[in-house]
Amino acid sequence: MPNLLDIRRRLKSVKNTQQITKAMKMVSAAKLKRAQDRVVTARPFANKMIEVLGELAGRTDENFHHPLLDERGDQRYLVVLITADKGLCGAFNTNLIKAAQAFVREHAGKTIEIVAVGRKGRDFFRRRGVLKGEYIGLTGKGRVDFAEAIEVARDVIKRFTEDQALDKAFVIYNEFKSVLQQRVVVEQLLPVSRAKTESEATPSSQPVSLVDYIYEQPPAEMFSQLLPRLIETQIFRALLESVASEQGARMTAMDSASKNASELIDSLTLNMNRVRQAAITNEIIEVVSGAAAQ
Repeated sequence: MPNLLDIRRRLKSVKNTQQITKAMKMVSAAKLKRAQDRVVTARPFANKMIEVLGELAGRTDENFHHPLLDERGDQRYLVVLITADKGLCGAFNTNLIKAAQAFVREHAGKTIEIVAVGRKGRDFFRRRGVLKGEYIGLTGKGRVDFAEAIEVARDVIKRFTEDQALDKAFVIYNEFKSVLQQRVVVEQLLPVSRAKTESEATPSSQPVSLVDYIYEQPPAEMFSQLLPRLIETQIFRALLESVASEQGARMTAMDSASKNASELIDSLTLNMNRVRQAAITNEIIEVVSGAAAQ
């Protein structure tokens, strides 16, 4: 049985840890509110931009070609994996890394290259020979600037346009649902999907009723401006979703850690009282036995 001094030292250590977890929970809660507001604001614009550009691409002539629209082969993929720079956020990073591993297993016969956004994903895949780029410190400060998203997006576009052997580009991130729930999303970035008209739709696909647009600029000029902006918007939204999901996961994890610390404190306090009571009882027995012996 541990002595009284050891129990008191451990009890003090657990109380100090609980103070840290409570403070981290409060910080995450404050950051989560701002991150959640930015996500809610960015979603409608990103979804509408994907819809409009998909319809515009579906309206183009078959002879029109653009490096971000044209379908290529199906042998070489580029994956942008967005993880956190820090831990202590439950299974947030683990779920993303598992999703990336599952993606690699599902496409075992293909060449997959990974661009890691976040230290946790970088550290995991750096020793596996598939890491082709990294961005550290984008999500660690609790907010993301659009300029940082542009930097990542332009890197992906540059790799895709300059390397003709690269067939598709994907992004893997955590979509924010609530404080308690985040959903891992695997989304194709490039080539940009064209919306199918009713005549092109297969029986298994959902036909899209395209809006009739009036074009002022030639398609080449229009898509050269809009398609890179679409990729930048998708990357920016994925980063915002990841930041909000990370803060929600950390808030939940720290709340659970604080509750576990409270239970451990109660258990240690009870154990300490028992040890102290046993010591007092032994002392009383020794006093009484000594008096009786005299």
